[in-house]
Amino acid sequence: MSVLARSVGNAFRNKIRTSAVVAVLAVAIGLALSMLVANQAVGSKVQELNASVGTVLTVNPAGGQGFEGGGEPLTTAESATAAAVPNVVSVVGTKALRLENESATSTSSTGTTSQQGGPGGGPGGGTSVTTSLKAAIDAGTLGNRNNTNSNSGAAGGSGTGNSGAAPTFSLPITATGIGAEVDTSGKALNITSGTGLGDYTAASTKALLGTTLADKNGLKVGSTFTIAGKTFTVAGIFDAGTTFGNNAVYTTLAEAQALASTPGELSSMVVTVNSMDNVDAAKTALQSALGSDKADVTQGQRNLETAVSSLDSVKNISLVAFIAALGTAGLIILLIMVMLVRERRREIGVLKAIGARNRTIGLQFVLEALVLVALGSVVGAAIAAFASGSIASALISSNSTTSASNQRGPGGGGFGGGFGGGGAFGGASQLLTSVTASASPSTIAIGVAAVFAVAVVGALVPALLTARIRPIEVLRGE
Repeated sequence: MSVLARSVGNAFRNKIRTSAVVAVLAVAIGLALSMLVANQAVGSKVQELNASVGTVLTVNPAGGQGFEGGGEPLTTAESATAAAVPNVVSVVGTKALRLENESATSTSSTGTTSQQGGPGGGPGGGTSVTTSLKAAIDAGTLGNRNNTNSNSGAAGGSGTGNSGAAPTFSLPITATGIGAEVDTSGKALNITSGTGLGDYTAASTKALLGTTLADKNGLKVGSTFTIAGKTFTVAGIFDAGTTFGNNAVYTTLAEAQALASTPGELSSMVVTVNSMDNVDAAKTALQSALGSDKADVTQGQRNLETAVSSLDSVKNISLVAFIAALGTAGLIILLIMVMLVRERRREIGVLKAIGARNRTIGLQFVLEALVLVALGSVVGAAIAAFASGSIASALISSNSTTSASNQRGPGGGGFGGGFGGGGAFGGASQLLTSVTASASPSTIAIGVAAVFAVAVVGALVPALLTARIRPIEVLRGE
């Protein structure tokens, strides 16, 4: 009988014991695989956070942010200065505009004053630019309240003509000219249909629309609309993940500057640093290069370092748990094989007496252990497939709750929040709490390979120790 056949037969010699051993191994292997899956899921999320938001600095005009505040605008020449700062890998200039619906702004003189006399200027350029698009967000209580507050002075000084009810307020649409295919938080645009704009530094009549804005206006890829009387074609539709973010239009930087009649002017710059370790140094160097009286350099995701550190702790915990579970499985195999070897001392003596080599005897017990481990791995993989997501969520939930409480702080106000850090921060919080663990075949294969390696050691040690005994000693002891 071959060694393999004898090993498989021995593995099922006592079916009750085999079932119990497989069940215990399945639990240990399943836990080990679940921890490995959780470890890789958290590791991937940490890399995603670092790559997408953890190394991004935002540069605004000193004293201004979005459509609020004052100060002098940034320029494309200053973007070149920023790009020359050590550890800076990219600088993306943005030009912010606010688009007002044409029909809403021309309903009456009162309506025009109400909508263009508010916070429509700032870094985006003088007055609001008109468009054929209708905003995808209803003004609601907040929109009408903010509009009334911002125009209370104008309304009070306009005579009896404004004594009646305030006109219905139509929210403006956020329009941004960008120098690369990234949003204002530094993340790559998630284009769900169509294509990008090609050369983002050249003037172009192509545009990208948010999903809800496109749906509101019945537009799709290839459709047209107007901004300031100029016809634009929808090149692609993107999903920003938020209602405010999807009520937006992206054009090339040069085109937005032309629409605002401010060539060479920037509303903000998105600066990407090569690693989180160099963010502080790059921020200091950037502020020094641009001048504190000219620009404000902020790290909108500063407190993500705490969150990433928390996730790193979860990653380390899951790794330690994987090693512990793997060690437990190895210990179980070792104890079982010690028991089996002691039970078969006479069998080993007979095999030695008829000329069996030590490696043949060791191979027999290793193969028997691998049969048991293979059965346990099948059940353990099924356990990991169902349990890994819950285990990862349980490990992360407490850390994400703590991080969320630490991350609450002042964000960007008004419509400019997305340009100063508030909007980007919300996206980071969503990333932080959206860790998804799935037992991929490659992860399971790595875990099972580790279990088999431990099984080989656990089975080989007792078998070889016993195989070294001389046959006469084994048979005499029996």
